[in-house]
Order: sequence, then C-alpha cells, then structure tokens
Amino acid sequence: MRDALRAALLSPVLVPQAAWVMLRAARLPEAAGPRDGVAGQGAALRVLIVGDSSAAGVGVETQEDALAGRLEAHLAPYHRVHWRLEARGGATTASALADLGWIPRAQFDAAVIALGVNDAKNGMRRARWRRNYSDLVALLRDRFGVERIVASGVPPLGVFPLLPRPLRGVLGARAAALDSELRALVAQDPALAYVAMAFPMDRALMAADGFHPAAPLYDLWAGRVAERIREG
Repeated sequence: MRDALRAALLSPVLVPQAAWVMLRAARLPEAAGPRDGVAGQGAALRVLIVGDSSAAGVGVETQEDALAGRLEAHLAPYHRVHWRLEARGGATTASALADLGWIPRAQFDAAVIALGVNDAKNGMRRARWRRNYSDLVALLRDRFGVERIVASGVPPLGVFPLLPRPLRGVLGARAAALDSELRALVAQDPALAYVAMAFPMDRALMAADGFHPAAPLYDLWAGRVAERIREG
C-alpha cells in the first residue's frame, strides 16, 4: 500500500519518466538468428528458454551472443543440447502463459524462465505475480514434461543506469518485492533453481540503452544458468 501511494503521489513525474525510458529501451531490436538449434556431444539435453526482451537477446546483434547462444556454448561440452527460445519484448508472466498455450506439446528436460521486469513495470501485485509464476511452472511440467526449471531472478531495477530518479526507486522496490516472492516460491520446490541477477553494475556490461545486457553480461548470466541446469 505504501509503495502504491508513493507511486500515485509521484505520478506526474513518473509518467513522463517511464514513457522516456520505454521509448529509449525500445530502440534496440531483438537479436537476429535462429531460435532453436542443436550443438555439442554427450547425453541429450532438451532446453526451453522462456522470457522477455532480455531472453530474446535485446542488446546484442545475434542469438549467438545472447542468453540462448551462450547457454548452448556453456552446456555443449557436456551435452548434446537441443534448445528452443520462446521470448519476446514486453512479455509478462501472463503473456508467457498465453503464448506457451499455443505451442504444440513437446518434451524438454529443462526450462529457463527470464521474466519479471515488465510485471514490475506494470505494477503487478505480489500475490498475482506468484500465482502466475506458479501456473507457468505447472504448465512447463504438464505440457512440456520439464523436470528442472531455472528461475532467473527479477533484475535489480533500482540500480539500472538508464532509470532516472524517482522512477528508479519505485521500480526498484517493485522488482525487489517480486524477486522476494520468487525466491520464496523456489524454496518450496526442489525442482526449481534460482539464479540471482545481482551482477556488477559496470557500464561495460550493459547495452547502449543502459537497460539490457551487453554480450559479457549475457555470458555471465548464461554461465550461472548452465551451472544450475547441470546441478539438477
């Protein structure tokens, strides 16, 4: 309630700030290249990646340098990796549920979820976020046979270089609240693994828009996700 009231009081400032941020962040395209592939040697590992613009590779030119491509590179020395990317800019937990419902049934061993920024931006309540995320986990299990799910944490928007104040503080608080709910959900399910998005806020790790990852950050992120998948 306190965060909602504060946001309402600041809305004359927040609305134009948010519009400016979204306009700037929307300038970069999603990474080009295939959204599925096979690479590596060893036991087969089928991976489904679900997410928003960060999962779609905004901030780099090709999928090879994005989350999917770097995840393939980190897993390929140990597995014959079959991967598929289902991600788009602006995606939320609700839209991801709807999108996955249209995809033909298939079998995957592991899934990676990268969502939360747009839910935080849209002011989603904690209870709704947790319910949507739980439904997404259930869908991945029931429709796609996933046994291991890696949940990427909600990025710490409060330290993003693009975001001006006071918008940075408001979105930071929202993101932190959703991330807290996500960690609690993961703690209750041994099939879920959590990857914190607490990376150094080095400007060199961010894309030109100051909002999305650059290639080095995608590689760091993918490396952590690969570790969680292999631990399962």
